[in-house]
Amino acid sequence: MKPYGYVRATSVEEATAAHAARPGARYLAGGTNLVDLMKHGVEEPGTLVDVSRLPLDTVEELPDGGLRVGATVRNSDLAAHPLVRERYPVLSQALLAGASGQLRNIATTGGNLLQRTRCPYFQDTAMPCNKREPGTGCGAREGVHRDHAVLGHSPHCVATHPSDMAVALAALDATVHLHGPEGERTVPVTGFHRSPGDHPERDTVIRPGELITAVVLPAATAGLPSAYRKARDRASYAFALASVAAVLDLADDGTVRGVGLAFGGLAHRPWRARLAETALLGATPTDRAIAHAVEAELGLAQPLRDNAFKVPLAHNLACRVLSELAADRP
Repeated sequence: MKPYGYVRATSVEEATAAHAARPGARYLAGGTNLVDLMKHGVEEPGTLVDVSRLPLDTVEELPDGGLRVGATVRNSDLAAHPLVRERYPVLSQALLAGASGQLRNIATTGGNLLQRTRCPYFQDTAMPCNKREPGTGCGAREGVHRDHAVLGHSPHCVATHPSDMAVALAALDATVHLHGPEGERTVPVTGFHRSPGDHPERDTVIRPGELITAVVLPAATAGLPSAYRKARDRASYAFALASVAAVLDLADDGTVRGVGLAFGGLAHRPWRARLAETALLGATPTDRAIAHAVEAELGLAQPLRDNAFKVPLAHNLACRVLSELAADRP
């Protein structure tokens, strides 16, 4: 048993001050990822700052039609929220595709975004892992890496980000609201998670002491046709081998006026498919046009020895989701 301090915060300001004053502190809300890592000896926080009772557990409709989702809203509650299901079905579908019902009842919006990008080598303290212990090497590159990254990886890390929710948020152009010792700031979800580069131990751009207070779903993507599709090894409680979140906005003449496309299971972070989106803008979304656009994005892939199958898998998922959204146009 390793001792640690515990602070139950009664306000956002108290939480961030307590975290900033204690090096190695971690925020605790649902704890579905953090507590597991503590049990494995991967995380050894000196202090846990409990934010589970802060008044951040509501979904609020904004004047412009967007939604503000508090950081401690449970994943199951967010998936079932009527306005989320009506205006942002891709998010509801992604949440329901993640983890298990028991975990969704505990996991929070902020915690979901902050869960560690990880693989079995990260969770096994007997194995080399640059993410867990910088400079020790990446055991997965030449080891077991069937489930690992094909996009944006580096020689230092090939793990994939596990969140389904974050992939949907990336396609929706959501923003993350943060409060820290230096005040408040907003970060696009697409810029919140990092590629591994030379520092795979840094999963996000969050600064020391900062706390996620909310995620805002923009009015611009509210009500647009959207969908999430996930391929995995078993029907529940499994990370994605590949997943796709798509939002499609068609003009009156049937051409693509706007599109958000993001992949999960392929990279160290949710992968926003900017090349594919650019190729589709202004085009008629025929099967051929969609396939060409997705091929342009996945042409960036650099598969490892045993995971090249992910590229055609992701291609087929994306093409099917986009084609179905285009066909559903009233």
